[in-house]
Amino acid sequence: MTTIGRRNDTKPARKLPWIVEFYRSDVAKKWTMAVSGIILLGYIAAHMVGNLKVYLGPESINEYGHALRDLGGHLVPEEHLLWIMRIGLAFAFAIHVHAAYALTRRNLAARGKVRYDAPREYLVANYASRTMRYSGIIVLLFIVFHVSDLTIGTANPEHVSGDIYSNMVASFERVPVAVAYIVANIALGFHIFHGVWSLFQSIGANNETYNKWRRYLAWGFTAVIIGGNLSFPIAVQLGVIS
Repeated sequence: MTTIGRRNDTKPARKLPWIVEFYRSDVAKKWTMAVSGIILLGYIAAHMVGNLKVYLGPESINEYGHALRDLGGHLVPEEHLLWIMRIGLAFAFAIHVHAAYALTRRNLAARGKVRYDAPREYLVANYASRTMRYSGIIVLLFIVFHVSDLTIGTANPEHVSGDIYSNMVASFERVPVAVAYIVANIALGFHIFHGVWSLFQSIGANNETYNKWRRYLAWGFTAVIIGGNLSFPIAVQLGVIS
């Protein structure tokens, strides 16, 4: 028997917001990685440069810390702008990790078992990429500890709120913490190198003519940032900062 006039109750799929639809494309994920990567690299560089004030003495770096907490002056309550920046960085970090994970899975599915035809470029640009999952875990765990140790103070029994100089000394005087800091920054170095190297490629600016300079930029930026970061625990252990 044929049913006449049957009503079709199937509803059309709900359309997602345009920003979500756009983000689902590979192009959007690559640009997301590039933009969020620039934000994170900028923060890492600024953080290292700010911490160099520890070599100028307690007063200099403690005043720097107070200036960060007092961003906005009397216009906003203390630390409000700083926390907005922290939330923005956390969002940039989260979206960067998600875009990288999604693109990696898609690339692996598309590539299958096809190997690279250029071994030298593979060794230069992709060693860091192959170690990202392991170094990423190290960096993520260290970020949690680092915040607990030097920002919140729960992991540092001698933590004094606002006294950045003394907190750094008290933290890095502990050999296990100094070693953990060094290991974590070496892992971070792989991330920075791979990030700077692949930044231009993510937005389609990939040219054999400029790849040499991309390599120099990646090595140079990584060396400056990681060299500066490693100097802090080493200086404390050697008694240069005390």
